Amino acid sequence: MAESLVSNPQMASRITSNTAKFASNKLPFLFSSKSRISTSKSTTITTSGILYLRNCLSLRRISTGVVSAVSTAKDAVSDSAMDAVQRRLMFEDECILVDENDHVVGHDTKYNCHLMEKIESENLLHRAFSVFLFNSKYELLLQQRSATKVTFPLVWTNTCCSHPLYREPELIEENALGVRNAAQRKLWDELGIPSEDIPVDNFTSLGRILYKAPSDGKWGEHELDYLLFIVGDVKVNPNPDEVADIRYVNRDELKELLRKADAGYGGLKLSPWFRLVVDNFLFKWWDHVERDTLLEAVDMKTIHKL
Repeated sequence: MAESLVSNPQMASRITSNTAKFASNKLPFLFSSKSRISTSKSTTITTSGILYLRNCLSLRRISTGVVSAVSTAKDAVSDSAMDAVQRRLMFEDECILVDENDHVVGHDTKYNCHLMEKIESENLLHRAFSVFLFNSKYELLLQQRSATKVTFPLVWTNTCCSHPLYREPELIEENALGVRNAAQRKLWDELGIPSEDIPVDNFTSLGRILYKAPSDGKWGEHELDYLLFIVGDVKVNPNPDEVADIRYVNRDELKELLRKADAGYGGLKLSPWFRLVVDNFLFKWWDHVERDTLLEAVDMKTIHKL
């Protein structure tokens, strides 16, 4: 029965609706005429009422199972339409689960970590990083996420945003070495920046933020995000599966980009984590980039809940 109803969602919807109407119409007659709903007397339910309740519960289980099956079928169709590269990453990559104090508590697939249903019901929180790469002119490299990205497609954001994975080199806690190893890996994967242009020791981890942001009805982010800064001139060869466009911006150009995004100009959008960093930290940290005093801005003790 469930299979036939999955193929006919309209029928499933009618059954669910009719079951609810049927129960609401009949419930007042479940109680005997002698029953009284009060705090001093027990409520008496007739034998026929008990049998009726049992039947209603059975119908409810059937209709709930049908709705669940229909929902699962829709999700399967949605997942099958996912870009092949993104689908592989969603199911193969294992993110690092942490608590709100950034202690590792386990791991799960990138897919599960970005399902809003699991984020809300299980409070899944994973470790992430955001790279801000400046050239020798102190211009910030931005990227536009590709159209095939599962979360936040085609939004503009900082240089690179991703996750350390549940593997030994990226689990190293000391001086955020695991996160920096992951950043070097993803800068190559997404932007084609060779590792010799971005030595791990050249990354400065300035701080951490914790945020939650829905992308659409199904996907979202709930991340404990390390903010990594690095300065240098690099070779860039963007991977089209990950990146739609890139550009370097100075302060004034970034402020103009923010103004256009706020006005909804041309459908321009910024990622929520990038906007949080811009609004809370970026411009004062940019001063330190230009003065070569980044170490003065480091605060790895605080986790900013934004």
